[in-house]
Amino acid sequence: MLNEFKKFVMRGNVVDLAIGFTVGAAFTTVAKSVVSDLIMPPVGLLIGSVEFEDMFWVLRTGEPSGPYATLAAAQEAGAVTVNYGVFVNNVLALLLVGVVMFLVVRIVNRMDAAMDRDLDDSPPEPEEPAHKKCPYCREQIAFRAVRCPQCTSRLEGFERTAAATGGPTTVEG
Repeated sequence: MLNEFKKFVMRGNVVDLAIGFTVGAAFTTVAKSVVSDLIMPPVGLLIGSVEFEDMFWVLRTGEPSGPYATLAAAQEAGAVTVNYGVFVNNVLALLLVGVVMFLVVRIVNRMDAAMDRDLDDSPPEPEEPAHKKCPYCREQIAFRAVRCPQCTSRLEGFERTAAATGGPTTVEG
């Protein structure tokens, strides 16, 4: 059982998941800081010089009874509150993380597609033309024709042309 557990933990998917979770947690901390410390102070200033995280409704007062200037003071007094300012901060942090993750995935997908195009950069095979001109009567005939349907001349060099295009290499009759 210990060996099976060791195999499970050392699988690439589990290691990738652990790395992704760690980076995601660190990124979430940064995103919350961007929302709380950079975005919400100007928003709070626009709505009336209020710290947005201190926006709450008191459902039941504590000891001593309110009004409370900050959420920390209300919680310290034991008041029951609805912390809609904190909720809005968290929703904005979630949206910010979502937007950044979308952009990261989009960039990675574009790089992946570009790498696929670079790997498949072999020159295209030349296409076989549909028609050619008879060297005797100058009429347009099928490219793989052995005889001209107009002047019935046998076309020389067919063996070379046919071999290059994957057609028959010998001509009978």
